[in-house]
Amino acid sequence: AVQPLTILCFYTRKVLLSTISTNFVKAQNQSTQIAVEAVYNHRIVTSCGSIGKVLQLFDKAQDEPRKEARKKSWLAGIGIGSAQGLTFICWALDFWYGGKLVDSGEILAGDVFKTFFILVSTGRVIAEAGSMTSDLAKGSTAVASVFAILDRQSLIPGSQHAGDGTKLEKMTGGIEMKRVDFAYPSRPESLVLHQFCLEVKPGTSIGLVGKSGCGKSTVIALIQRFYDVDRGTVKVDGVDIRVLDIGWYRRHMALVSQEPVLYSGSVRDNIVFGKLDASENEVVEAARAANAHEFISSLKEGYETECGERGVQLSGGQKQRIAIARAIIRNPTILLLDEATSALDVQSEQVVQEALDRIMVERTTIVVAHRLNTIKNLHSIAFVSEGNVVERGTYAQLKNKRGAFFNLASLQRT
Repeated sequence: AVQPLTILCFYTRKVLLSTISTNFVKAQNQSTQIAVEAVYNHRIVTSCGSIGKVLQLFDKAQDEPRKEARKKSWLAGIGIGSAQGLTFICWALDFWYGGKLVDSGEILAGDVFKTFFILVSTGRVIAEAGSMTSDLAKGSTAVASVFAILDRQSLIPGSQHAGDGTKLEKMTGGIEMKRVDFAYPSRPESLVLHQFCLEVKPGTSIGLVGKSGCGKSTVIALIQRFYDVDRGTVKVDGVDIRVLDIGWYRRHMALVSQEPVLYSGSVRDNIVFGKLDASENEVVEAARAANAHEFISSLKEGYETECGERGVQLSGGQKQRIAIARAIIRNPTILLLDEATSALDVQSEQVVQEALDRIMVERTTIVVAHRLNTIKNLHSIAFVSEGNVVERGTYAQLKNKRGAFFNLASLQRT
């Protein structure tokens, strides 16, 4: 008579936990979205020095899942406690009633124990163990993968312990790459850069051009220290970047990439991402410098307009100008432009290029470009081929040289 109550208790527990689990998943979606965006756009997060801000947002988004998790724990505890209690009552009744039957001579004592072990204990243990098998398998796999991630060490020494390296009194932005060899960890046998040398004077601009896959974007990644070189050195102001405090170092640079990265927040939130303590006046001035203030002001909610997930509410040119404003507000010493206008139409490219020309003044700037008309006014241009610089000079000098750069320029004209 008690067994149905035990079954009902387990069933009720299952239904309640299923409901709580559904609510938990819904509450977890927001924090999952933040985590996915942060991982997907880890280069922007890292280069902006905003890891702490992302962690704060993630922690805040975890408040609701924590509440649901506590509810789930309480219901699970009450449910299993009630089920166990009823099970023990069932065992007690089994022995009590069986004892009466033994006393009256209707059954033997051994029959009572047979009934207990067969109908109560063994059946319940097998049923519960069977129901937990898949969960235990999933759980053990998940736990193993979690610990594998937690135990993983960064390939960049010091990246997990900001503050351990050297900090210069003042960064002027002089960059020197000397005899650099580099291959990506996933393809160690294939050198992307070989004996690569490049020098950029403080406050000057240089364009990197060449065929796709020649190593231009790799140079940007090495300067930001997303990877360490296999051989050679990368120096800033005469100091090897491997001895610099990585957080301090990255705070002095800004990156504008080909695909502008925006987050699911307001326009203002996305600009402030470059400088977390920026004032409203700084936000507006950065937007003006990026040729973005006019279109932002025309939006229904202005700077509080939601960009949507990955900026889906805005056009490519608008997203790029917001990304430029985010770079400007950092007031970087080193500006890195990785094909910042290559994905735009002609009209948007012109507006964005005007903004870029304005912010490059008196900043060390490295521009990766496919469209040669966007780098005509730079101090110098380096033509990269097979992982090395084969030609260098101004736009006019390289055209007059009638070498690899001249051939590329002629090809683009046709």
